[in-house]
Amino acid sequence: MTPPDVTSSGSGSGEKPRLSDLDAERARWERETLAPALEKHPERQKRFITTSGQEVERLYTALDNAHLDYDRDIGFPGEYPYTRGIHATMHRGRLWTMRMFAGFGSARETNARFKYLLSQGQTGLSTAFDLPTLYGYDSDSPTAAGEFGECGVGVSSLEDMSILFDGIPLDKVTTSMTINSPAAIIWAMYIANAENNGIPREKLGGTIQNDIMKEFIAQK
Repeated sequence: MTPPDVTSSGSGSGEKPRLSDLDAERARWERETLAPALEKHPERQKRFITTSGQEVERLYTALDNAHLDYDRDIGFPGEYPYTRGIHATMHRGRLWTMRMFAGFGSARETNARFKYLLSQGQTGLSTAFDLPTLYGYDSDSPTAAGEFGECGVGVSSLEDMSILFDGIPLDKVTTSMTINSPAAIIWAMYIANAENNGIPREKLGGTIQNDIMKEFIAQK
C-alpha cells in the first residue's frame, strides 16, 4: 500500500495536511469534532493553568513550533541543547535512578537503611538530613537539643560521613543530598570520604542541593 502524500491537502480524508493547511484543518476539527464533544461534555473549567501560571491551550499543533530551528532549539537525544534528554537512548537503555528519600537517627542506623534499600533493588541514594545538620549545627550543640536524628540523619563530622557510607560503592552508586546552607561542607566531606576509600572524585556522581531560600519557605 502506498502511504499518503505528506504534501497533500487534508480534508478529513485521512491524507496528511501540509503545514500551511493546519489552520484550516484545525478549524474543521473544531467545527466537526470538538463542537459536538463540548456540547455533550463541557470542559470542567474555562482556563487550565500550570502551577507556574502558564495557560495550557486546548490543542497544540506543529504550527506552535514553526518558529523553532530544529538543530538549534531541539536537536537529538544526548546532544546539545539536550531538549530531548541527556542520554542518547533515554529509558530504552537505562531506567531513571530509583532512590528513596531516607535518613534517621545516627549515621550507623541510616547506613543500615541504605544497604537494605540497595539490596531491595534501589539504584541510587537520597539522603535526608536532620535539622541541626541542615542548619550547620553539630549534633551536640545546645541549639540542636531534641532534634538529633529527627526527620533525617545527623552528620557533624567526616567520621559521621565515613560511617554513613561505609561499605557502599560510591563509584557505582550515585547520591542525592538534600542540603542547603552547609552544602559545600557536606559535599567536601563526601569527596574526602570517597578519596579516603580509594575512590577518585571523578568517579563520583549525584546531586547536591544548594537553595538557601528553601530554608525560609519550604523546610520540614
